[in-house]
Amino acid sequence: MERKKGNDTIQTEVGQKTEKPENRDPLAWEEVSTEHLIQDEWIDFRRSAYRLPDGSVFEPYYTYTRKDYVVIVASDTEGNYLCVRQFRQGIREVTTEFPAGGIERKDGKEYGSESGFAENALAAAKRELREETGYESDEWSYLMAVPSHATIADDYAYLFVAKNCRKVSGQSLDETEFLNVQKHTAQEIDDMIAKGEFPQAVHITAWLLACRS
Repeated sequence: MERKKGNDTIQTEVGQKTEKPENRDPLAWEEVSTEHLIQDEWIDFRRSAYRLPDGSVFEPYYTYTRKDYVVIVASDTEGNYLCVRQFRQGIREVTTEFPAGGIERKDGKEYGSESGFAENALAAAKRELREETGYESDEWSYLMAVPSHATIADDYAYLFVAKNCRKVSGQSLDETEFLNVQKHTAQEIDDMIAKGEFPQAVHITAWLLACRS
């Protein structure tokens, strides 16, 4: 899998986010200590102390780890885009967005990469599209991977385009998933974004990249 950052292209496996010390930017913070406040099957929520570039130490700084996930800009054979409507707890609203979901881990947890991933990003994208919408595609392209929330989280979103999707089955949803499939034209998606009715930032990024590809 390729992960592009700036003008550099890095060959990486899903979930691999290491950095060599000699490549450390002088603006980088140094992690002095970390306490895992919550570490269960759902999240690793941490409180850390960091040494800043001027040598001072700042604490507490809170971050969390969730597993990497995929977002799919999918269109059917008529050129309409497959979207889903579902409740998002963070903003407490029902939103319109693209099909998306986590990349499965071998240990079944919702965060981390210690045990390794049970599937690659493309396989996850194909699975999530089929489970959420009942559609499949033979025309896939990879856009890029972007940090989900670089300020407080370390997970990445892998963005894909799927064209000429065809209906092959019904939905196969998880026990906490309640979502409806909708079809929208490109203009309707642009209008929803402009009106704040398509609020997921990473999904908007995927859309803008897909429109340029």
